[in-house]
Amino acid sequence: MTLHQTNPAQAQPIVEGLTHDVAEFVVGTSYADLPAEVIELGKKSILDGIGLALSGSVAKSGEYIQSYLAGLGIKDGPATVIGTSLKVPPRFAAFANGVGIHADDYDDTQLAVAKDRVYGLLTHPTAPALPAALAVAEAGGRSGADTMLAYHLGVEVECKIAEAINPRHYQHGFHATATCGTYAAAAAASKLKGLDVEQVVRAFGCAGSQSAGLRENFGTMMKPFHAGRSSESGVVAADFAALGWTTTDKILEAPRGFFQAAGGGFDAGAIVGKLGQPWTFVFPGVSIKPHPSGSLTHPGMTKMLELIRTHGIKAEDVERVDVGTNQNMPNALIHHRPKNELQAKFSMEFCMAILLLDGRGSLPEFTDEVVEREDVKAMIEKVNFHVHPEAEAAGYDKMTTIIDIHMKDGRTISGRSDFGKGSPANPMTYDEAADKFRGCAEFAKWDKAKTEAIIETVRRLEQVADIRELTRLCA
Repeated sequence: MTLHQTNPAQAQPIVEGLTHDVAEFVVGTSYADLPAEVIELGKKSILDGIGLALSGSVAKSGEYIQSYLAGLGIKDGPATVIGTSLKVPPRFAAFANGVGIHADDYDDTQLAVAKDRVYGLLTHPTAPALPAALAVAEAGGRSGADTMLAYHLGVEVECKIAEAINPRHYQHGFHATATCGTYAAAAAASKLKGLDVEQVVRAFGCAGSQSAGLRENFGTMMKPFHAGRSSESGVVAADFAALGWTTTDKILEAPRGFFQAAGGGFDAGAIVGKLGQPWTFVFPGVSIKPHPSGSLTHPGMTKMLELIRTHGIKAEDVERVDVGTNQNMPNALIHHRPKNELQAKFSMEFCMAILLLDGRGSLPEFTDEVVEREDVKAMIEKVNFHVHPEAEAAGYDKMTTIIDIHMKDGRTISGRSDFGKGSPANPMTYDEAADKFRGCAEFAKWDKAKTEAIIETVRRLEQVADIRELTRLCA
């Protein structure tokens, strides 16, 4: 790859051979290259993703997806739709499971390095990468180690691309999970199919032209659709590349390629020489969500729960709650008076209100019935979500949230948090991730014996000779 001086007519250096270099990383990396720390961190997210696919299978969107797939007349495919009896071609399993993982907005999130990165998070890494890896691996009877390698390559490619693209990409309306996630799935599927460098380059070219998804659809079923379609598109891209389908060989770096068209430029230093150096799972890390809502609500929810428990706060004693963040966070948490569960996931007011009233915010709290409760509506009116100068000054690489709870007796109880539980700053252990998994499985009314078997199988995934040992437990 060649990195030239910046052309005055352009916003970033001219980078030649970037797409080829990313493809070389995918082809040239082996399981032995994965650090032990990366493998163990990845297991938590893999377990998390499977649990979310289970709970997502019983969501309304899951019902629609299963109905859609049944209507295609596809039977006896090699890949499992998690939480169902459906076996379909890999592309459709990737689609269904990607939708399922993202259905409750409960899946993991990438953190950012640069301070201009929006909110300090960029994309949901597991929702596009894992379904593609599982579907293609299951179809080929590949090992747990093979599956993990493909998954990690997908996550690494997705996250480094998201880190590099101009922040305008997200700020102006693109959903990075949908756009960058397509490359994750293409990388994972290509690795499992054994494609060579030139074929992976073409898979990326095919993925780039399928890359799409707009944030205007946040709070609707289209948001999880984005994750599913990105995973499916990556599998399709690898399939067509294997056939010999032709594409550009510079989809990332070209003047009319992905970075320029979708972001207006990119930071070459965020991706050139950075793949696996270090792995994103090591730094800056990946957050596992403790609540089924937008990541931006989590620092505030973590701190609110802490304040409630420490001070014994009761909802009836609260006069008003001020929640201050940087100016970008209300740009994503757009539903100030939510009408349904999907909108509630992007409502800081709802998230604060439900913690005060019910003392927790898990899957059972994020339902249409709870959102419509009169006490919830009344408490939402007491929450003032605003831009706070201190949070603004902290930078967009953090999700700084400042809470002031004004009590009826005249006291003000305050707290601040930059990151929530499950972040690298306050991580979950594997056992804590397993507890979250159990909650998702219980929500899906999943067999308890299968639930425990999945937890233990993922714990020793590198020892699993055939990934179908795991997927059978998910069907």
